Amino acid sequence: MNDCLFCKIAAGEIPSGKIYEDERFLAFLDIMPINPGHALLIPKNHSRNMLETDEATLRELMPLVAKLARAVMTVVGANGINIGINNEPAAGQVVFHTHIHIIPRFSGDGYRMWGGKEYEEGEEKALAEKIATEVETGLRTR
Repeated sequence: MNDCLFCKIAAGEIPSGKIYEDERFLAFLDIMPINPGHALLIPKNHSRNMLETDEATLRELMPLVAKLARAVMTVVGANGINIGINNEPAAGQVVFHTHIHIIPRFSGDGYRMWGGKEYEEGEEKALAEKIATEVETGLRTR
Protein backbone atom coordinates (compact mmCIF):
# COMPACT_ATOMS: atom_id res chain seq x y z
CA MET A 1 0.00 0.00 0.00
CA ASN A 2 1.53 3.28 -1.10
CA ASP A 3 0.18 5.37 1.77
CA CYS A 4 0.57 2.87 4.62
CA LEU A 5 3.06 3.99 7.26
CA PHE A 6 3.91 0.44 8.34
CA CYS A 7 4.34 -0.75 4.74
CA LYS A 8 6.84 2.08 4.28
CA ILE A 9 8.67 1.06 7.47
CA ALA A 10 8.72 -2.60 6.30
CA ALA A 11 10.11 -1.50 2.93
CA GLY A 12 12.88 0.49 4.64
CA GLU A 13 11.55 3.81 3.30
CA ILE A 14 11.09 5.13 6.85
CA PRO A 15 13.67 4.35 9.55
CA SER A 16 12.66 2.43 12.66
CA GLY A 17 14.17 1.06 15.85
CA LYS A 18 14.19 -2.45 14.43
CA ILE A 19 14.40 -5.27 16.98
CA TYR A 20 13.52 -8.25 14.74
CA GLU A 21 13.15 -9.00 11.06
CA ASP A 22 12.71 -12.03 8.85
CA GLU A 23 11.27 -12.46 5.36
CA ARG A 24 7.64 -12.14 6.57
CA PHE A 25 7.69 -10.06 9.76
CA LEU A 26 9.22 -6.94 11.26
CA ALA A 27 9.28 -5.75 14.87
CA PHE A 28 10.34 -2.27 15.91
CA LEU A 29 10.07 0.10 18.86
CA ASP A 30 6.96 2.28 19.02
CA ILE A 31 7.91 5.95 18.53
CA MET A 32 5.38 6.97 21.23
CA PRO A 33 5.94 4.21 23.82
CA ILE A 34 3.68 3.54 26.78
CA ASN A 35 6.88 2.43 28.57
CA PRO A 36 10.46 2.03 27.31
CA GLY A 37 10.67 -1.13 25.18
CA HIS A 38 7.09 -0.84 23.82
CA ALA A 39 7.36 -2.63 20.48
CA LEU A 40 5.18 -3.36 17.48
CA LEU A 41 5.20 -6.59 15.46
CA ILE A 42 3.84 -6.40 11.91
CA PRO A 43 3.51 -8.79 9.01
CA LYS A 44 5.26 -7.29 6.00
CA ASN A 45 2.30 -8.10 3.77
CA HIS A 46 -0.41 -5.50 4.15
CA SER A 47 -3.77 -6.23 5.69
CA ARG A 48 -5.97 -3.65 7.38
CA ASN A 49 -6.08 -5.40 10.75
CA MET A 50 -6.15 -8.80 12.44
CA LEU A 51 -9.70 -9.43 11.24
CA GLU A 52 -8.52 -9.27 7.62
CA THR A 53 -5.22 -11.12 8.07
CA ASP A 54 -4.90 -14.60 6.58
CA GLU A 55 -4.86 -17.54 8.98
CA ALA A 56 -1.35 -18.70 8.04
CA THR A 57 0.05 -15.31 9.04
CA LEU A 58 -1.96 -15.29 12.26
CA ARG A 59 -0.58 -18.73 13.19
CA GLU A 60 2.98 -17.45 12.78
CA LEU A 61 2.44 -14.25 14.75
CA MET A 62 1.89 -15.58 18.27
CA PRO A 63 5.13 -17.58 18.62
CA LEU A 64 6.99 -14.43 17.53
CA VAL A 65 5.04 -12.31 20.00
CA ALA A 66 6.08 -14.66 22.81
CA LYS A 67 9.77 -14.54 21.83
CA LEU A 68 9.76 -10.77 21.50
CA ALA A 69 7.84 -10.29 24.76
CA ARG A 70 10.38 -12.39 26.68
CA ALA A 71 13.27 -10.43 25.15
CA VAL A 72 11.67 -7.04 25.88
CA MET A 73 10.86 -8.01 29.47
CA THR A 74 14.41 -9.23 30.07
CA VAL A 75 16.14 -6.22 28.55
CA VAL A 76 14.03 -3.53 30.24
CA GLY A 77 13.53 -5.44 33.50
CA ALA A 78 9.73 -5.34 33.25
CA ASN A 79 7.51 -7.00 35.86
CA GLY A 80 4.85 -7.91 33.30
CA ILE A 81 3.76 -7.40 29.71
CA ASN A 82 0.60 -6.40 27.88
CA ILE A 83 -0.04 -7.78 24.40
CA GLY A 84 -2.56 -5.69 22.49
CA ILE A 85 -4.24 -5.64 19.10
CA ASN A 86 -6.52 -2.73 18.23
CA ASN A 87 -8.97 -3.43 15.40
CA GLU A 88 -10.84 -0.47 13.90
CA PRO A 89 -11.05 3.10 15.22
CA ALA A 90 -13.57 2.34 18.00
CA ALA A 91 -10.93 0.02 19.51
CA GLY A 92 -8.11 2.55 19.16
CA GLN A 93 -6.57 1.48 15.84
CA VAL A 94 -4.75 4.43 14.30
CA VAL A 95 -2.50 2.80 11.68
CA PHE A 96 -4.50 0.50 9.43
CA HIS A 97 -1.98 -2.30 9.01
CA THR A 98 -2.08 -5.40 11.19
CA HIS A 99 0.14 -4.87 14.23
CA ILE A 100 0.54 -6.23 17.72
CA HIS A 101 1.65 -4.06 20.62
CA ILE A 102 4.14 -5.58 23.06
CA ILE A 103 4.06 -3.28 26.07
CA PRO A 104 6.37 -3.82 29.04
CA ARG A 105 4.77 -3.10 32.39
CA PHE A 106 6.37 -2.13 35.66
CA SER A 107 4.96 -2.34 39.16
CA GLY A 108 3.77 1.16 40.00
CA ASP A 109 3.97 2.50 36.43
CA GLY A 110 0.63 4.21 36.97
CA TYR A 111 -1.26 2.51 34.15
CA ARG A 112 -4.46 0.67 34.95
CA MET A 113 -6.61 -1.75 33.05
CA TRP A 114 -10.06 -0.60 31.94
CA GLY A 115 -12.98 -1.32 34.22
CA GLY A 116 -15.59 -3.98 33.60
CA LYS A 117 -19.37 -3.93 33.63
CA GLU A 118 -21.79 -6.53 34.94
CA TYR A 119 -24.32 -8.21 32.66
CA GLU A 120 -28.03 -7.73 33.21
CA GLU A 121 -29.98 -10.82 34.32
CA GLY A 122 -29.89 -13.38 31.46
CA GLU A 123 -27.85 -11.12 29.16
CA GLU A 124 -24.62 -13.13 29.40
CA LYS A 125 -26.30 -16.44 28.46
CA ALA A 126 -28.23 -14.93 25.54
CA LEU A 127 -25.16 -13.16 24.20
CA ALA A 128 -22.96 -16.26 24.56
CA GLU A 129 -25.49 -18.30 22.57
CA LYS A 130 -25.64 -15.70 19.76
CA ILE A 131 -21.86 -15.45 19.53
CA ALA A 132 -21.43 -19.25 19.59
CA THR A 133 -23.91 -19.54 16.71
CA GLU A 134 -22.04 -16.88 14.73
CA VAL A 135 -18.71 -18.64 15.37
CA GLU A 136 -20.16 -21.94 14.17
CA THR A 137 -21.61 -20.28 11.06
CA GLY A 138 -18.25 -18.66 10.33
CA LEU A 139 -16.38 -21.94 10.76
CA ARG A 140 -18.72 -23.63 8.25
CA THR A 141 -18.30 -20.89 5.64
CA ARG A 142 -14.51 -20.67 5.51
